[in-house]
Amino acid sequence: MTEGTFGNPEIIDIETDILLVGGGMAACGAAFEAKRWASDDLKITLVDKAAMDRSGAVAMGLSAINTYLGDRKPEDYCRMVSADLMGITRDDLVFDVGRHVDDSVHLFEEWGLPIWKDKSTEGVPLAEGGKPVRSGRWQIMINGEGYKTIVAEAAKKALGIENIMERVFIVKYLLDENEKNRIAGAVGFSVREHKLYVFKANAILNVAGGCVNIFRPRSSGEGNGRTWYPVWNAGSTYAMAAEVGAELTMMENRFVPARFKDGYGPVGAWFLLFKSKATNGFGEDYVVKNADMLKDFAPYDQAAVVPTCLRNHAMLKEMKEGRGPILMDTPTAMAKLAETMTPQEIKHLEAEAWEDFLDMCIGQAGVWAGMNIRPEETPSELMPTEPYLLGSHSGCCGIWVSGPSDIAPPEWQWGYNRMTTVKGLFTAGDGVGASGHKFSSGSHAEGRIAGKEMVRFVRDNKDFKPVLHADIPAIAEEIYLPVRNYIEHKDKTTAEDVNPHYILPAMFQKRLQKYMDEYVAGTSTYYQTNAKLLEIGLQHLTWLKEDSKNLRAKDLHELMRAWENYHRLWAAEAHLRHIMFREETRYPGFFYRADFPDLNEAEWKCFVNSRHDPETGEWEMKKVPHIDLVEKHYVGQGH
Repeated sequence: MTEGTFGNPEIIDIETDILLVGGGMAACGAAFEAKRWASDDLKITLVDKAAMDRSGAVAMGLSAINTYLGDRKPEDYCRMVSADLMGITRDDLVFDVGRHVDDSVHLFEEWGLPIWKDKSTEGVPLAEGGKPVRSGRWQIMINGEGYKTIVAEAAKKALGIENIMERVFIVKYLLDENEKNRIAGAVGFSVREHKLYVFKANAILNVAGGCVNIFRPRSSGEGNGRTWYPVWNAGSTYAMAAEVGAELTMMENRFVPARFKDGYGPVGAWFLLFKSKATNGFGEDYVVKNADMLKDFAPYDQAAVVPTCLRNHAMLKEMKEGRGPILMDTPTAMAKLAETMTPQEIKHLEAEAWEDFLDMCIGQAGVWAGMNIRPEETPSELMPTEPYLLGSHSGCCGIWVSGPSDIAPPEWQWGYNRMTTVKGLFTAGDGVGASGHKFSSGSHAEGRIAGKEMVRFVRDNKDFKPVLHADIPAIAEEIYLPVRNYIEHKDKTTAEDVNPHYILPAMFQKRLQKYMDEYVAGTSTYYQTNAKLLEIGLQHLTWLKEDSKNLRAKDLHELMRAWENYHRLWAAEAHLRHIMFREETRYPGFFYRADFPDLNEAEWKCFVNSRHDPETGEWEMKKVPHIDLVEKHYVGQGH
């Protein structure tokens, strides 16, 4: 395409009743459920930056569904989630997922997902009394290499292909001109064609995933780009919500998964199904060894399974004191299982050991093969990764939402379940804060909850006519500014990638990652920070936001990268500001406030919420009281 046409995209206006932004599990759940409740005259449109078949955190597949209650109670699920997230969660939101999640899993099986069954009920669907093979108290095993394509197919069939737009990246939400704090639309661009899309909508679902690559990753050089969570999760959910003034919650929380080193392969099946133990380099169980240290964080040390962050806390102590590496003792685990097996069963067990990765993390199988590792013979190193921001896995950062009317206290509900503090803007999955451990099935269920509520909202507000509080030509110029920067300045140096007038998105990202790593508790500081470091970090992010106006884009792919990294910057700033505000170490092993190293239940057992004012540009931070809706006695509510 010529420079002239590249700089002037075609602007396309689309009106819809409900706009779903994202294509992951939550979006698929919302599409399926909203269509069940919507009448034919209600238009539902889904827009995905990628393609739904392989969009979201389940894109590569999974070997287990991590949230299936079966004969467990939603109250027990609430206790488990609360214990693992150090006591600060929204029981109303977690309970709501718990009472609906099994229905989503039954749908997955109905749509064709193979779920492992106990031999006594082989061939019997879960919904009819089939007993799943459990790898833990809440997890069930699946053959899940096609998990996302199966779920996406049902969503596409429900919504209709004509109502789905793939390869369109939404980068901004737009407020209404006539009603303050009311969502009215969204704007984004095609990453395949030279088109800018402007949507008007009565309600919008903001489900664009969590946030990856704001911290410098452990994998560098030839491993650059290898992460645990999907690299296309650019914090768009949090950034776009914050920009229009939605209240965020618990953005100080992050997840630092301990995973197989270099490949980031999952450890859940190894711990739960294969009963493997993790040890320090001298064969010692570091969690048992450091049990006394974990008592500093009672009552969370009393859970049936030690909370994820505290297991990291014990691991990091061993590493810092020179007793590494941390090893997954796969040979002992497999030998123990093989004691009661036939040679044929042992062969099947070994195949399952490899399939755990082939189902969901093919790169780890490549690492094993490349390093001549046979799990039945050789232990594998574990390593805590760089931090990730998410609300659906073992983390709880995200957006403050209205809860279910039959459970939530009055201060936690304002009319519609999973609606943010911006009227008409809903979220689910990684977007909902203060309620983790939803995983794939819970995100789908939460999307269904939101989808149904959005239909009700639109019907209740059927006379609303969105008027965008925006100058669309000016927004088009803003979105395509990186293109302008490139066209204007590319010929001023002999090598276009080395230019004093613009920043490449990749270099912008490296600068962001360096600041976050060194000042906001990344791997290079053993996840430690303090007020002074955070102040310096915030200054660097402020300058980086100013420099974002100099991003360049030489093609549509790089324009996508530029906007992804701008969203990462917003998510990073929210994360930093929350850590700065919470003056305690609530999640040891995930991050440490070295100037406030202890858990402070008296002053900080509360939600930390923030709001960016879209008119003034100022951030407001506040404490919100925590309420236990389910009695907490943690022992026996483990994973």
